[in-house]
Amino acid sequence: MTEQNRLPRLDLHCHLDGSLSQGCIEELLGRSVKPEELQADMECQSLAEYLEKFEIPLECLQTEKGLERAGYDFMKNAALDHVSYIEARFAPLLSTQEGLSTERILEAVLKGMEQGKTEFGIDYGVIVCAMRHESEGANRRMLKAAREFLGNGVCAADLAGNEAAFPMSLFMELFGEVRRLEIPFTIHAGECGSVQNILDAVQCGASRIGHGIALRGQKEAIAFCRDRQIGIEMCPLSNMQTKAVKDPVEYPIQEFLNANLLVTVNTDNRTVSQTTLEKEFAFIRERYAVTREQEVQMTKNAIEVAFASDAVKERLWKKMYTFEK
Repeated sequence: MTEQNRLPRLDLHCHLDGSLSQGCIEELLGRSVKPEELQADMECQSLAEYLEKFEIPLECLQTEKGLERAGYDFMKNAALDHVSYIEARFAPLLSTQEGLSTERILEAVLKGMEQGKTEFGIDYGVIVCAMRHESEGANRRMLKAAREFLGNGVCAADLAGNEAAFPMSLFMELFGEVRRLEIPFTIHAGECGSVQNILDAVQCGASRIGHGIALRGQKEAIAFCRDRQIGIEMCPLSNMQTKAVKDPVEYPIQEFLNANLLVTVNTDNRTVSQTTLEKEFAFIRERYAVTREQEVQMTKNAIEVAFASDAVKERLWKKMYTFEK
């Protein structure tokens, strides 16, 4: 398939630390690692077990050299997956073990990603994640520092971490401040069963929701999100591994599509989940009878809700037009 008639691919929910290639990790650590140390499988029993796979890659993100190399590796892997636009999310506060400031952390990651953009022709944005377990002061300082990069690599903010232990209601003030800083934001919500976290996030000003599985069967909440044109960042294979649904048959992608939610398909963690966008779409075609028409609609949804500049969106719409033509 030529690039001209290939449906453009956008990955809006992809974690930097969970997507470092094994080769990059081994190079930065100076030792070999086993695939099973980095990857979850379908036998994974919980989100907590899944998150254990992030310990090793996080060791690689403590120096400017490691962060720059990671940014480049991320873009290289996206290119291999024929991605046109990708948003890399990560938590600067998890890269401070050796005393790096948010500014130096972001400068290093952006340097690597910019090199990747030049080499591979992929557009990108960086989403900075506040962490649920960190103090409000630390999160606030990180977000203020990241604000200086908005429009120059950074495109948005997010809230990540243990959703069950730290519900959205604890972060309404923090994200009120994010809104005052005029930083667009998405929120990890509804991955662990709480629809209230989704409603609180949207009420607070989130324009997208990461995962959103708890909307399943919630007609009023679905209408609330649909009426506000909230993007829903679904990550099918990751959601299977973390047991966001107890049984794969319960996965609500068709329910959400039929309700006209702005559903997008994403990888979440390319290395941890051993996935690509091609694999994600193949999985939902086979398992949930997602049609080509629905795939096209989800791509249009992704362009619409992406935290991209007007110029980047114009390029993506042109690719979409060329494909449909």
